[in-house]
Amino acid sequence: MAENRHVLDCNAAAFALGVRPRMARAAAAALVPGLRFCERDAEAERAALEGVAGWAGCYTPNVALVARAAGPSGVLLEVSGSLKLFGGLPAITTGLVRGAHEMGFTAGIASAPTAQGAWLLARAGASSPCLALADLPRRLQPLPVEVLDCDARTLATLESVGVRTLGEVLALPRAGLARRFGAALTDELDRALGTRPDPRTFFSPPELFYAGLELPAEVREAGALVFAVQRLITQLGGFLAARDGGIQRFRIELFHKEARTDVEIGLVRPGRDAGHFALLAREKLSSLALREPVRRIALAADEVLAIAHESLDLLDDALKRPGDWHGLIERLRARLGDRAVSGLATYAEHRPEAAWRAAEPGARSPALEFGTRPLWLLQKPKRLQEVGSAPHCEGPLALLAGPERIESGWWDGHDAARDYFVARAPTESLLWVYRERGVERGHWYLHGIFG
Repeated sequence: MAENRHVLDCNAAAFALGVRPRMARAAAAALVPGLRFCERDAEAERAALEGVAGWAGCYTPNVALVARAAGPSGVLLEVSGSLKLFGGLPAITTGLVRGAHEMGFTAGIASAPTAQGAWLLARAGASSPCLALADLPRRLQPLPVEVLDCDARTLATLESVGVRTLGEVLALPRAGLARRFGAALTDELDRALGTRPDPRTFFSPPELFYAGLELPAEVREAGALVFAVQRLITQLGGFLAARDGGIQRFRIELFHKEARTDVEIGLVRPGRDAGHFALLAREKLSSLALREPVRRIALAADEVLAIAHESLDLLDDALKRPGDWHGLIERLRARLGDRAVSGLATYAEHRPEAAWRAAEPGARSPALEFGTRPLWLLQKPKRLQEVGSAPHCEGPLALLAGPERIESGWWDGHDAARDYFVARAPTESLLWVYRERGVERGHWYLHGIFG
């Protein structure tokens, strides 16, 4: 990565060939012919760090961005109040490394009793924790001066007088150090050692979630986007955990050269399980045909909702847990479409075939009283044979209860004038039959069967 005329940072392969930070771009190009330079994008860096800070809030509400002269360059977490909740510092460190990797970042993590001390250790790649304030000076002394927030001129001056470590900086006369390099250098060292207050402004995540990702190359198959979407979903999961909220709908935005495709994904109830979100996204994208190659993707959640926390049993008995029918419905909808899966609800209509409506799965139906009716209705009433005006179905039917008279539907062109009866067949099954009214000779029909 380059900025202006100098190398800002380099990967391991370039470093092995002799490229170093702060090296002139022309010198690096001469040293490694064909070296690829990427211009620094400060806005993209800020957006990425803010996304990481929003995700890191799942471990502690006290998250701050590291403000340096060149812009934000890291994230600080105050985790002393979270150690017991997450099982100690090693568990938190492991979770941070894993989460950063899932979001597509390589994290250098360090811990110390002071925020600035932890930041300097992290920049130097010192991963072993420093737990005691008294041990902090010993841990900081061997660090190179490049970890300080100094400009290139200050670093060059320090190197010119043979000062290459923080220990050698601390050994210099303090008055002369401040007079020659300014108070900022001594203030940074004092904050790192804990001899000077180090107040931080904690990061405040946005009310709604939106994160984007530039793709390294155009993607022509929607299924190939799953890995990139997974990075954004991991970030969304941490954001929701930090907000202690959930979502019932999120949107994947696919940016083409001059157009955009939106992929909407809905849930039966609010949730924040990133793994489940990824599963739904995979189902949705696997059946999507792209009209154009995708250059950039984004993930948006326009509404964060409160979620109901379930009470767990004292004894964790897996046999007592209900099946995850919500997850099944969401997967089916992701694969088949929202309208392909629905629930049923009663409707205030006397005609049996019209007394129901499609509804959201799990929605409560209004309490309606229709009398004695079966749950199983034939898709189309079956006309019955009549012998001496009496209905027959595998033999003569005995009418046990009725009639229930229904006259309805004149307003929509589907008039119904019927007398319903509960009847017993020779096989002892109970049937729901009706006779037409309003005609000279009404026929008998079978409409339902009792369980």
